[in-house]
Amino acid sequence: MLLRRCGTDALLVEVDSLTEVAAVRAALQQVPGIEELVPAARTVLVKGALPQVREVLKGVDLTKAPTTHPREITIPVSYDGPDLDLVAETAKLTTDEVVKLHAEATYEVAFCGFAPGFAYLTGLPHCLQQARLESPRTKVPVGSVGIAGEFTAAYPRATPGGWRLIGRTEVTLFDPKAEPPALMQPGDQVRFVVA
Repeated sequence: MLLRRCGTDALLVEVDSLTEVAAVRAALQQVPGIEELVPAARTVLVKGALPQVREVLKGVDLTKAPTTHPREITIPVSYDGPDLDLVAETAKLTTDEVVKLHAEATYEVAFCGFAPGFAYLTGLPHCLQQARLESPRTKVPVGSVGIAGEFTAAYPRATPGGWRLIGRTEVTLFDPKAEPPALMQPGDQVRFVVA
């Protein structure tokens, strides 16, 4: 674990894996005085309460994923994405098998980024893990459900993107008037169901 000072009141905690990010996030969530906690793929940005943060980090076991009681979110999906056939062909599966595997898995929000409300979900079955498209789309429709590498996600707004799109959802994933604005938060458990 490497700690880097960020300004006067923040630290960037650098680790080596998503499991270690989850361990750091879980250990710091209950520290009084933390103003902001932002996990990413290999880092956690912490703002506020730096003396307490440093002390808590001394005792974090990075080898164990935290035991939590996550919120459970269910997202209905119409599996009719433009890349569903490509994903099936690449995985040497039928489209029905792709849908079944994707919908039967339980995912965890590892971190959010790229765009407000865009949650990177881990737990994608290994046989569905595929590279991004060689040429990204200039506009991915809001609600598109895609896969890229070890992650699956749903696009909260129309943006450019290179993920392989396998479906779409009508669920509002980001609402700036809601509290919190993003439907999915790090640590949440997510299930996709066939709409």
